[in-house]
Amino acid sequence: MIFIVSGPGGVGKGTVVTRLLELRPDLWLSRSWTTRPRRPTEPEDAYVFVDRPTFENRIREDGFLEWTEFAGTQALYGTPLIDPTAVEPGGPDVLLEIELDGAQQVKRRYPEAVLIFIVAPSTEDQEKRLRHRGDDDEMVSRRLAVGAKELEIGERIADHVVVNDDVERAANEVAGILAGYSDPG
Repeated sequence: MIFIVSGPGGVGKGTVVTRLLELRPDLWLSRSWTTRPRRPTEPEDAYVFVDRPTFENRIREDGFLEWTEFAGTQALYGTPLIDPTAVEPGGPDVLLEIELDGAQQVKRRYPEAVLIFIVAPSTEDQEKRLRHRGDDDEMVSRRLAVGAKELEIGERIADHVVVNDDVERAANEVAGILAGYSDPG
């Protein structure tokens, strides 16, 4: 199965996914690529950080499942394709933590993929989270504007919507959703 965790910036997708992986170590998290610089608060393995020419070369090689440019920032994000010969049949379920545009691309390619859309309890909470992680005023404004549009689309197309009002509760809710798709055999 392919499980997609998406949501606007600042809703805590990464935090929920980190806790989810502790609850479900059987999941395989695909590490996205990005051309944006690493935030001071981010671990080095949060993304595969590359320069734009390297990313664009990978695009030309058709090496991404999905990719997008975020809201005019010139920062590219993408999910690398996996070499099918490197994955064992019946292997772990795949977890993608990606932007909504990428989630829509994956759903078009794999309609059976399960989209779990994470939202903040309020716009005020989302703004606080964006500021806490170090986004400047311009980026906070941009992410909130994009987030409002993503919220409209995400809540409409998602298979499940989870409010991240408490990381432990939200991660357990997502783990329960995933368990509902488990093969009983």
